Amino acid sequence: MKRRIRTDVCLILCGILVWFLADARQLRLEAAKALTLCAGTVIPALFPFMVVTGLLVRLGFGQWLAPDMAGLMASLFRLPGCAGSALLLGLVGGYPIGARTAAELYASGDLTRQEAERLLTFCNNSNPVFLISVLGVGVFGSVRAGLWLWLIHVCAALLTGLLFRGLGRGRKTVPPAISFQAPSLPAAFVSSVRDSAGTMLSVCAFVTFFYVLISPLTALPGPWAALAVGCGELFSLTPLLPCDRTGFLLAAGCAGWGGLSVLCQTAALLDGTDLPLAPCLLGKLTHGLLSALLAALVSLWLF
Repeated sequence: MKRRIRTDVCLILCGILVWFLADARQLRLEAAKALTLCAGTVIPALFPFMVVTGLLVRLGFGQWLAPDMAGLMASLFRLPGCAGSALLLGLVGGYPIGARTAAELYASGDLTRQEAERLLTFCNNSNPVFLISVLGVGVFGSVRAGLWLWLIHVCAALLTGLLFRGLGRGRKTVPPAISFQAPSLPAAFVSSVRDSAGTMLSVCAFVTFFYVLISPLTALPGPWAALAVGCGELFSLTPLLPCDRTGFLLAAGCAGWGGLSVLCQTAALLDGTDLPLAPCLLGKLTHGLLSALLAALVSLWLF
């Protein structure tokens, strides 16, 4: 990091620290709300999925699925069939299960580095429960609106994968450092639960920090509050969305982007591997833009 950039970052952090000290009581209240959110929503929604998906990957779900997915994944995304497991589990389980599955497939030797980078651009997605129930029913009072948000999300993810299907071509393949050996069922279960618990701790830490950090942004006027909050942390977005066409576009775009919190969660999952965060960042930016464009078309007759 250049010295000037480091100086600017330090000044910003000092300003944030002064704010934390000056408004400590309110920050404690916001942190308590975030921890309640984690205990009541984030952990119940993610932890069981993380355990099961981790167990599936360790027991060879990718290899089992590979023959059925090989033609589709190879022709569309230039990826082996086992990569389909990360895409499917990511769409069902939500953030950050897709990225976690992709990293595990890379660590097990099922994917090369270039393949894992391409997969990371479009496999890390929101789950249908959040899109249909929380956003569709909770914000717009309509299951149909939620189903459209989910369809937009899936289509935008697939389009993102098509756009980045040439990522990493022509570079030398770097094989994973860890060779894969299928463990026994008890060993796979224990390992999956332990690793999922550590991942959940990291996820809740990022959700709490960003929930507190973006709390002042909720005071912004009109849809700007929802846009600013959605760029940072997705779980705090719901109460700020208006029940209209603008809210629908914001919901689709922010769900596709995922937020800085999701990017930090992904970075934590990739820590310890040589996989960069840049493909996921580019993929989520593209996913968010495509989701907003598709939502604009759908909203012409939905609202």
